[in-house]
Amino acid sequence: MKYRKLGETGLKVSEIGFGTWGLGGDAYGLVDDNVSKKALKLAFDLGVTFYDTSDLYGNGHSEEIIGEALKDVRDEIIIATKVGALPHSGFNMPQDFSPKHIVEGLEASLRRLQTDYIDLYQLHNPSLEMLSQNDDIINTLELLHEEGKIRAFGISVRSPDDGVPSIEKFDFKSIQVNFNLSDQRAIQNGLFDLSKKKNVGIIARTPLCYGYLTGKIKADKKFEDLDHRKKRPIKQLRIWAKTPSLFSVLNNKNRTLAQLALKFCLSYKNVSTVIPGMMNCKEVRENIKASELKPLNKKELSTIKSIYERNVFYDKSSK
Repeated sequence: MKYRKLGETGLKVSEIGFGTWGLGGDAYGLVDDNVSKKALKLAFDLGVTFYDTSDLYGNGHSEEIIGEALKDVRDEIIIATKVGALPHSGFNMPQDFSPKHIVEGLEASLRRLQTDYIDLYQLHNPSLEMLSQNDDIINTLELLHEEGKIRAFGISVRSPDDGVPSIEKFDFKSIQVNFNLSDQRAIQNGLFDLSKKKNVGIIARTPLCYGYLTGKIKADKKFEDLDHRKKRPIKQLRIWAKTPSLFSVLNNKNRTLAQLALKFCLSYKNVSTVIPGMMNCKEVRENIKASELKPLNKKELSTIKSIYERNVFYDKSSK
């Protein structure tokens, strides 16, 4: 496993992190907590030090599982959690970023994670308009930092287009953003260039595009009721299901499609870590191996850029 700095936060993280949305049990279907704990422990044994969660995932259950599985190695890992997004169904996300909720949310997360500090505390997809109108949000995070309850704070942006103003207007040193083979908006809109200039750490989420970039999900896949993909527009799911075939020209016997997708994200030095969702030990082993593989070469990156520019990966009518 290789490690990278998370911008100017002072944190050093494994370049393959562990995304734990699925471990909450309400995002990718029901889970077996014993399987989840084994996956978390194996990831640590194989060098993963960065674990990303939220108080929203399973209404705190993801945090509980991390706390139970990794409490004995707490000082050897980096835990990132989020606050502000409230339980919901569908894609309308109610939010509460009041100082009271942030402070109470942190205390609840600390209890579930069985720790007395959070390494990286992130605002969970706030609107930039709301941030502009309320100085108390950043002030509250700074106070929690001064108190030693959080080592650093950052933002998880709902859209890559929120990334640039998050740096320019609010000076966040860590930004979590969607980025993968089929979603390169963070490159096109100047976020990557700005983050490099300002030394802002990028946490690349959805590096496998909700599992579709593994090449293992077909267009007619039926999802469980507790799987968020069941709520996605059919036209969008069909586009994602076709995506792996577009990049099949880059296939080789030395890496899987998932490893190619992760290696693409890691080709950008200002990406501090990628956080694929991992549900079991098999997925952990496959994804972590990507760190060991040779970097993509200039020809491969050029081919990826060309494929991305020639195709449409988002169906705007599916909104």
